Amino acid sequence: MKRISRYKTELWLPITIVLFAIISILTIWSATSLLPSYLSDLAFKQTAWYLVGFILVYFMMFLGKEWIYKYAWYLYILGIISLTLLLFFGEEINNARCWFSIPGIGTIQPSEFMKIILIITLGRMIEEFHLKYKSPSIKEEFIFLLKVGGVLLVPSVLTFLEPDTGVVLIYLLITIAMLFISGIRYRWFILGLSIIILFVGFLLLLYFLNKDLFVKIFGTSFFLRIDRLLDWSNTSGFQLEHGMSAIGSGGLFGNGFNNTPVYFPEPQTDFIFAVYASNFGFFGSCLLIGLLLFFDIKLIFLAIHSREKIDKYVISGILGMLLYQQFQNIGMTFGLMPITGITLPFISYGGSSLLSYMIMVGIIFNISNSNLRYTN
Repeated sequence: MKRISRYKTELWLPITIVLFAIISILTIWSATSLLPSYLSDLAFKQTAWYLVGFILVYFMMFLGKEWIYKYAWYLYILGIISLTLLLFFGEEINNARCWFSIPGIGTIQPSEFMKIILIITLGRMIEEFHLKYKSPSIKEEFIFLLKVGGVLLVPSVLTFLEPDTGVVLIYLLITIAMLFISGIRYRWFILGLSIIILFVGFLLLLYFLNKDLFVKIFGTSFFLRIDRLLDWSNTSGFQLEHGMSAIGSGGLFGNGFNNTPVYFPEPQTDFIFAVYASNFGFFGSCLLIGLLLFFDIKLIFLAIHSREKIDKYVISGILGMLLYQQFQNIGMTFGLMPITGITLPFISYGGSSLLSYMIMVGIIFNISNSNLRYTN
């Protein structure tokens, strides 16, 4: 077996990330034509964030995944502290405290990093559980699930209070994906799904039968969020209607780079796909979706060939997060999903989200390098 450098990885990974960077920067550049002049430098900022991100990936390779897994609980505590401080010192934007404002840098959103921290922490928990119990009993699995529920509950409550319901849902989906891969009994998923259905049914019943009581129990903010989710398919909305018009205007080959003829809000983040589709048309959109699917499929193969189980758990959490965000973001631009403010990974503008994804890429680089060491 020949020696493999600790910084070597499968070629598809850096090539795909570079393509994501090019698509992101060009599309954000095009989106600035729909934004006020004080936001005209977003493409430059995204370029800077990507450069910082690539440095961060190299730093993650230097640390190694073993170091990251070892200090998972310290990272979790740090994440919880940041989410707690956010409720007191966070900058309020659009009636939400989701960001810290840092002079000269911009805003930092701790919940974006908490997604990655949760994946790492749960990966370590699942691995330690299986090392301790080779054939766990139902009782042992139940106690373990209670612990997982506690780890999930704390950041979920803090993020919900910001409020950011979309990220809370991502936390939940990450946990479900990782537990499904962990090999625990499927009866827990049936039980969990039944509890979720009953709870959602209770919420909907209370919402439709007694809105005043709903507000008294859950508050006005939660009522408005439920109201928005339930009403998304019944109303056109300026953003959705104009976003779909922009996509339709692209036709087969698009209107051309930096040519988005229809205005709609948040073209650099929530509706970045509408800008891209307007510029590059149906064929360009298929290429982007194909690139996203290629990345996801390669992650699946990476997990299959990973020797360490914790790597499989971590990749499953990453996939659960990416697949949901990809489907949600692209789906909401077509009216297939409610508009929740979920961004398109690697493509939408955002320093916090991009850096969190690049941390994720650093972990994937480490796993890829580890696989190469055993296969060469």
